[in-house]
Amino acid sequence: MPAQALSIRPFVGAKDFAVSRSFYRAFGFTEVVLSAGMSYFVLRGVGFYLQDAYVQDWIGNTMLFLEVADVEQYWAELTALDLPSKYEGVRILPIRQEAWGKEGFLFDPSGILWHIGEFNKE
Repeated sequence: MPAQALSIRPFVGAKDFAVSRSFYRAFGFTEVVLSAGMSYFVLRGVGFYLQDAYVQDWIGNTMLFLEVADVEQYWAELTALDLPSKYEGVRILPIRQEAWGKEGFLFDPSGILWHIGEFNKE
């Protein structure tokens, strides 16, 4: 295919749209409101659409991978935000080493699982 792809922007839902909007702003994303029921959240050129829609099986099986340059530094900044004390259901699991690199896990208020990782530099 000759056309160059510029981005991929998944659509994700929210159990409580207002809470999720607040969570993602606190997480460091910038919100662009598109309508009463949809916002685009962007962080340094990467983003996703958050919808005021909730289907438990869909949300419960949604996972996103955020690649970062230095997962240890990112994790220190993320844990300093203390999001689990501010948002019910939010969990942060420690970084683990894998054959391909390192990753940690963050569950958002709706249960969406974020993999935040750094690939091995070879």
